[in-house]
Amino acid sequence: MDKKKPSLVRSLKTGLVLFVVFMVFAYGVTVTDVNFETTRSENRLTQLTRVIRALVRPDIIEYDSVDTEIEIPFYLPCPEGREIEEPVQDTSQAYLTSSEYCGSPKDVVIIEGHNFTPYSKGPINFVTASGVNKQLGNFETDGNGYFTLETELPLREPVEEAQLIRAIARVQVGSPKFTETAKITWEKIIETVFMALLATAIGTAAALPISFFAARNLMAENKSPLTSVALSIIGWPLGIFLGLQISSYIQKILTPLTENNLNSLIGVVAGLTAVFIFLKISIKPEETEEVSPTVKTVRVFLLILAGLIGIGTLVFLEAFSKVAGLALIEPLKKFGFLGNFILQIGEAGYLIIPAVSALGFGGVIGSTLGKLGQKISDKSPAPLVRIINIITTILAGALLFGLIGAGIDWLYQVNNPVRTLYWPAGIGGVIGLVLALLVKPKQALPTGLTIYAIIRTILNGTRSVESLVMAIVFVIWVGIGPFAGSLALALHTLAALAKLYSEQVESILPGPLEAIQATGANRLQTIVYAVIPQIVSPYISFTMYRWDINVRMSTIIGFVGGGGIGFLLQQNINLLDYRGASVQMLAIAVVVALMDYVSSVVRERMT
Repeated sequence: MDKKKPSLVRSLKTGLVLFVVFMVFAYGVTVTDVNFETTRSENRLTQLTRVIRALVRPDIIEYDSVDTEIEIPFYLPCPEGREIEEPVQDTSQAYLTSSEYCGSPKDVVIIEGHNFTPYSKGPINFVTASGVNKQLGNFETDGNGYFTLETELPLREPVEEAQLIRAIARVQVGSPKFTETAKITWEKIIETVFMALLATAIGTAAALPISFFAARNLMAENKSPLTSVALSIIGWPLGIFLGLQISSYIQKILTPLTENNLNSLIGVVAGLTAVFIFLKISIKPEETEEVSPTVKTVRVFLLILAGLIGIGTLVFLEAFSKVAGLALIEPLKKFGFLGNFILQIGEAGYLIIPAVSALGFGGVIGSTLGKLGQKISDKSPAPLVRIINIITTILAGALLFGLIGAGIDWLYQVNNPVRTLYWPAGIGGVIGLVLALLVKPKQALPTGLTIYAIIRTILNGTRSVESLVMAIVFVIWVGIGPFAGSLALALHTLAALAKLYSEQVESILPGPLEAIQATGANRLQTIVYAVIPQIVSPYISFTMYRWDINVRMSTIIGFVGGGGIGFLLQQNINLLDYRGASVQMLAIAVVVALMDYVSSVVRERMT
């Protein structure tokens, strides 16, 4: 094979590329303020050495100690016209001597210790007239209780009276014990692990269903006519509004009954029983014969009734959980956290009940109207469908854009209905009209891909916001503490895991999917029997890895008051207590390593 002959053009191109690369890195060095000269600074190297030595000596173990303070007078600077003599000391006990007893800042003196306890150690400080300590160094005596230390006098304001050089000899006594730093670190690392666990659990629970809507291979085949799409858009907001109103009304009616604990308990048991019976009657997995309209109507009525009773059951459960949890905290003593957990379930119900009701009614009404639109599109003639499309898309566009305008008005407080409600609704109606005229009456629109794109965009936007920023918002909402950190991590976990989960769904083998669909399985059955078996192991791996990430991210969350070990780490760094900070970093490293091991074991057993 002939080699390419060198040419001037190729050489110029190569030279140009190298020049561009050189320019890019040169500008990057300037922008990032790279200055290697600072790495040779003696002062910085001294500080770096001190920090590294502190970090490799974590403050974990300590002993009780007996301190002995020995001091000698020292003049800084030497008084004018006066000779300083060596002070008289009792040489039968521990005492200090110095090569000089006066001097100027930066002078070097040699300090010696005599008759100290053998193998004792401690600091030597320069003590000013105002009582401020400046450490000159550390000493350690030999078997004879002797030491020598060459040190430099500190920079201090000159004073006439004598100041002090003080040696503190520390002798360890008793058995080793954990330091206070180690004890606090243990408490905070446990708090961090469970804070990350709670965030991972909440984020995972929300990410699991969302991930199927964010998987392109599952959503690409979903197509609906314009009639179905428009009616669904109309149905969802109406259902959400209706659900909020109904849950509020039910709570208002049942609240007087919840004042009695027995009533609440009976309401929970009776409600669960009724919901189970009505669902069992209404939902039939397999039917060989066509169901009459009367039976369908009865089943729909029972489903609606089951939903209303379910909301009432949640109201009773909320009230009973609050009372029962509060009553169990004191009797359970050390296990009082169980009572608090039950109490918090009830408190969470206050937020969950309206949300569940709104989403439930929104889904039911939106899905029902969507199916109705599908039937209209399938069974009606094209001219009639076009007329219906024009009417429904105008209403859907006006409603959708009106809601967007209302949201903008709430955020920015414009307080001008013409600009934030009427104009958006009008523009939405016009867009709906144009869409109805351009789209064929019975044309199937890629609704699945549209939902996929919207969800992916929301997930990408949420994931792009650092959890540190989210923590600041949640700290304002729920206050400083680990709860705010858990909520911030949960939101970021939801976005990250939903993306990872959906990408795993997109990479599944198509064979099992096609086989299940060939049997006539619906969408839910396809997911349960063809998708989930292929994603269990990677889902567990992603979830455990996210827990690992949340433990490490919680150290940063703590810097803004999000609780966990990060808050303690920040305090020690601000106080320049690098030995304490080393304990927290070591604890984080140990926990992450253990979680990695647990994750590998779980994955091995699940595969």
